[in-house]
Amino acid sequence: MKKLILALVLFASLTSCKKSEKAEEPKKIAIVVSTLNNPWFVFLAETAAKKAKELGYESKIFDSQNNTALESDHFENAISSGYDAILFNPTDAAGSVANATKAKEAGIPVFCMDREINSTDAATSQILSDSYSACVQLGKLFVDKLGKKGNYVELLGIVSDNNTWNRSKGFHSSVDNYPGLKMVAQQSADFDRNKAMEVMESILQAHPDIDGVFCGNDAMAMGAYQALVAANKADKVKVFGFDGAEDAINSIKEGKLTATAMQFPKIIAETAATYADDYFKGQKDFPKKLPIAVEVVTKENIDKYIAYGKK
Repeated sequence: MKKLILALVLFASLTSCKKSEKAEEPKKIAIVVSTLNNPWFVFLAETAAKKAKELGYESKIFDSQNNTALESDHFENAISSGYDAILFNPTDAAGSVANATKAKEAGIPVFCMDREINSTDAATSQILSDSYSACVQLGKLFVDKLGKKGNYVELLGIVSDNNTWNRSKGFHSSVDNYPGLKMVAQQSADFDRNKAMEVMESILQAHPDIDGVFCGNDAMAMGAYQALVAANKADKVKVFGFDGAEDAINSIKEGKLTATAMQFPKIIAETAATYADDYFKGQKDFPKKLPIAVEVVTKENIDKYIAYGKK
């Protein structure tokens, strides 16, 4: 009997030590992003990792390569490997809900960055750019720059991403009020530069006479501009982007792109990491959606901005 009691005491002591060791280990944060094939998302992920380190946490970046199945693998890995929070840039507004829900059920908070998921409770908080309002302003500028008339093309992002439609709807809320402006083509290029170039080349064959191109992000804007250069039309067509990426900022300075909308990925990423820190320290009440303002950038105000933010 004494041996049994001694064994139980020893087991309890070992278990207590393991719990103590776990409590003393630094918290780990998984940073799951839709793709690292876009410099904007690279900046978002690396900024989140840097902020997590500053706050005293280990972190690892996972690249979903715009693939929801791979994203699911990353979540399984994060959960099984004992990560304590997930900073999440989703691949799919609807398809990514299951992954966030799985993490929540495992007791792991999820903080969405830039892209949202179609759920009001799966994520602990969603920190999102105010894409709609920004594109209302971009649309007004588009109308002004084209003189309220002309043919134009719209390149959409990933159709399963809410940002694609928030930007498109904001743009059209301004532009559709002018019957002199005619959209001759609207096609998805998946937020991808190379695909945008190919799509634009194809559109130009069917519609050679256009005056403007509105793109759902800067990568597509740069791809569209490349296609226009190849077709000797770059000096005749006004190209608009969205993001505030380095290529776009430099192109506006050089008079190539007409405008973009500056998101602030540093604010988004640092807020997400700080929210995780607050969660670890006991806070459980966070805004379900936190909108981050976006600013229109043109050649007239370009001196106020640098890639991914303000000077």
